[in-house]
Amino acid sequence: MGRDPNPERPATLAQWEAVFGSSPPPYMSVPFMQKALRYEAQCKALGGVPAGTKRALKRIATGEPVAASNSSSLRPGAQLVREWNGRTYQVQVVEGGFELDGKSWKSLSAIAKHITGATWSGPRFFGLNSRAGRP
Repeated sequence: MGRDPNPERPATLAQWEAVFGSSPPPYMSVPFMQKALRYEAQCKALGGVPAGTKRALKRIATGEPVAASNSSSLRPGAQLVREWNGRTYQVQVVEGGFELDGKSWKSLSAIAKHITGATWSGPRFFGLNSRAGRP
């Protein structure tokens, strides 16, 4: 009988079973199990991945374009308004994208770059997340 090459394996297996309620898949390495256990503890402490992000990832996994998944909270007919260098820009949300000054755009980031001349996160530029208004 040989010894287990990693002396931490029995304790890690016991911790895995206590946290997940079942044995890990066969041949899973101790370092990987430890990372998974730390991630699970972090999710429990901090709440894990937000529900909206999980939904967007599921839509992307089914083949939906990333841009469509990112703007899921914006419905056709909504308007976004942003003032930049003394001019007010009004963006209309339309089916499949956005309109600005009669021109169609596939993403808010493309519009933000058009307006500013610099690369911006479109949702951030238009104030759709908590870091809005900062380059």
